[in-house]
Amino acid sequence: MGIKIVERHGKSLKDKLYIPAIAAGMKTTFTHFKKNLGDVSNLKTMQYPEVQPTDITERYRGVHRLTKWEDESEKCVACYMCATACPAQCIFIDAEERFDGVAEKRPKEFKIDLLECVFCGYCVEACPCDAIRMDTGIFSFTASKREDFVVDKKQLMSYERSKDFDDE
Repeated sequence: MGIKIVERHGKSLKDKLYIPAIAAGMKTTFTHFKKNLGDVSNLKTMQYPEVQPTDITERYRGVHRLTKWEDESEKCVACYMCATACPAQCIFIDAEERFDGVAEKRPKEFKIDLLECVFCGYCVEACPCDAIRMDTGIFSFTASKREDFVVDKKQLMSYERSKDFDDE
């Protein structure tokens, strides 16, 4: 086995300074700027939040919600499958014993930190009893403090399914 020597590119001063690359990028930027300045009707902008988007796809994963049984009790059995499947580790569950005969456990606390969440949907796929879903249609979740982005069980159960989602 011999040693293969790979020739390195960019040895000249012109290549090391990146001036041609920067100039080419600036040329592209100013070309788009000039074109958009001349004809503003082609701009793809929206006056958000005054105008809400209407073309959200049906596969969009919005804010989470916890589903309920007919008697308004939570379907979650605190199996920790959603928290285990979460790559961002933003789901926090504290379980307690359940005495109503529906299941052995239920979540005493169930919190999701929406600032850490990557909205991948793994928690929905991992849930064995269809207790957590991402079909609220809420795409704009705003708050003024970080603590407001940590949603608890009461909030998650209060969210309703969006009318935009078809029955699965």
